[in-house]
Amino acid sequence: MTHPYWPLFDLRLSVGEVELRPMTEADQLPLAALLPDDVELDPTATRYPGLDKATNRRVISFQHYWNSYGSWRPERWKLPFCVRLGGELVGAQELEAEDFPLLRTVDSASHLAPQVRGRGIGQQMRRAVLALAFGPLRAQVAISSAWHDNYASLAVSRALGYRPNGESLHPRDGGVDTLQHLRLRRSDWLAGDGGAGVLIEGVEACWPYFGLAADGTALARDHPAGPRSAEGTRAGRE
Repeated sequence: MTHPYWPLFDLRLSVGEVELRPMTEADQLPLAALLPDDVELDPTATRYPGLDKATNRRVISFQHYWNSYGSWRPERWKLPFCVRLGGELVGAQELEAEDFPLLRTVDSASHLAPQVRGRGIGQQMRRAVLALAFGPLRAQVAISSAWHDNYASLAVSRALGYRPNGESLHPRDGGVDTLQHLRLRRSDWLAGDGGAGVLIEGVEACWPYFGLAADGTALARDHPAGPRSAEGTRAGRE
């Protein structure tokens, strides 16, 4: 089945037994059940009085999913993937960007079920989205940030060729902690042949959603109409 109005659902990334498909509504319950307790969620997200901590965490994950697609713009987008190993759901991987047609910079986030950690899956799923970013999307830079004690995320970044890009202090658990920043340039990714073995399918219909033409150049954007024009348009439709 193809999705003529939201072709992002037809994207497929795969490397070996690891397959990434954009999340759908049907994925949310199994993903919520899979959400590890050690995954840090948005500290500013709404917590609902009367709900226990586990339920609130899963509500946040649902709202994050809805926001990802509902707020999508070519300049600012978040593309959430389900990660499957041999057909079994094992985690999630996100690729995101701000001012993408201009800055050509992507960021990423992910989590894996505890029982499949330590097997190189985290590296493969990050490699898959980087292959999409540096390949068809023509990104120039990928960035990543992790707390100084998030050894797994930092190890994946270093293994894929990211280089240190400074540190910053942020609130954490009622105190202050160090966030480490890393950066991967397109030239380093291509020199290391990081996309070898990654299969990407279904990207052709998605170009306009990223604000790009098929050759990777940025598309010109129409400016939205002002309040008076918008009102006239609504009246015309009615």
